[in-house]
Amino acid sequence: MTDQPTKILLSEDQIPTHWYNIAADLPSPVPPHLHPGTKEPVKPEDLAPIFPPGLVEQELSTERWIEIPEQVRAIYRLWRPAPLYRAYRLEAALGTRARVYYKYEGASPIGSHKANSSVPQAFYNQQAGITRLTTETGAGQWGAALAFACSVFGLDCDVWQVRNSYQTKPYRRMQMETYGARVTPSPSERTEAGRAIRERFPDTSGSLGMAISEAVEAAVGDPQANYSLGSVLNHVALHQTVIGQEALLQLAAVGERLPDQVFACAGGGSNLAGLSFPFLRENLANDAAVRVVACEPAACPSLTKGEYRYDFGDTANLTPLLKMYTLGADFVPDPVHAGGLRFHGMAPLVSAAYDQHLLDAVAIKQREAFAAGVLFSRCEGIIPASESNHAIAGAIAHLQAADDDAADQVVLIGVSGSGQLDLPAYADYLSDEMLDA
Repeated sequence: MTDQPTKILLSEDQIPTHWYNIAADLPSPVPPHLHPGTKEPVKPEDLAPIFPPGLVEQELSTERWIEIPEQVRAIYRLWRPAPLYRAYRLEAALGTRARVYYKYEGASPIGSHKANSSVPQAFYNQQAGITRLTTETGAGQWGAALAFACSVFGLDCDVWQVRNSYQTKPYRRMQMETYGARVTPSPSERTEAGRAIRERFPDTSGSLGMAISEAVEAAVGDPQANYSLGSVLNHVALHQTVIGQEALLQLAAVGERLPDQVFACAGGGSNLAGLSFPFLRENLANDAAVRVVACEPAACPSLTKGEYRYDFGDTANLTPLLKMYTLGADFVPDPVHAGGLRFHGMAPLVSAAYDQHLLDAVAIKQREAFAAGVLFSRCEGIIPASESNHAIAGAIAHLQAADDDAADQVVLIGVSGSGQLDLPAYADYLSDEMLDA
């Protein structure tokens, strides 16, 4: 070890004051969302039925910096700035001379990065007079994050949880209900979309696309309700950039240079965007050479196997058409434990960055991901979320393959959340019962 600290902290006054919008810096503009009926670019009034004005403005914005309201920063202070760690013990276990860091988002009240967006979303909806938010959740982190944020701002919260996740992650449901949310397994009998899907696929394990359809339908049918999404959309990616901005400050605080490699898990894209976009800005604005690697599940490989085209964000085709890497709105992935990564498409901002060759992507199988998570937990003491294991696995594979080439590299891993509520998944892996999907 060196004299450098293991845990790198910032003070509360170093919480970012603005979110960063990469749309202002991409070499080519991001293709606009399209109205599903007219196929014309969406206008603010097209989004108004399900989003408040503040979020609509952010969704369509090309401004580089958007100020974070003080009411939001006040709640952020419950857990932000989030710690950055030097992974000395993991370095030793791998026998690498690279300097490995990880940004840990599991210290939030709900144990993941999702609260970075749920808090501003609940705030802007409360300011608009909305009293109820509907949403979907895969692994449960987003549902828990929105339930928490709604409890803070006095809103009702209605969550459709992907059926496989509802059945295999009961503690996530309990977490949501503790914060006051109503949780329904999706597809359900509560909506027309859910009933139609169940009739068509009676034994389905569900998908995020299906759950989105139900949540959007429920919001549209209630004038006091709006819909809230935990990933994919531009304003969600925007909110998450507090992660990468803090990481930049933390590396500088210990005299470390910019990372050579940044690894983050990728499902809908918000966590990847949050960690990597501020580093991509260093590439675009300051000629840095940070390589960003999106680590997605082999069971749902939208970047590595998908097509870059317009597609719906949901199964019932209720959302605007989004230009993204997609496996198709009807795609239902295998029920892998990383439920937060089981989305058929990738965020338009991430997709545009990938299409413009600003980042790379790898697909990782489930057992490799959990092997990495177990090694990480035994070295660093933190049990990572199932989703985060993909980023760790991507970094480990790189370090093992790079050998001497990695000797002086700086590697940054995004650990997007805690796996304390994912322990049944670890039990599945440790008992050798996990499918290698």
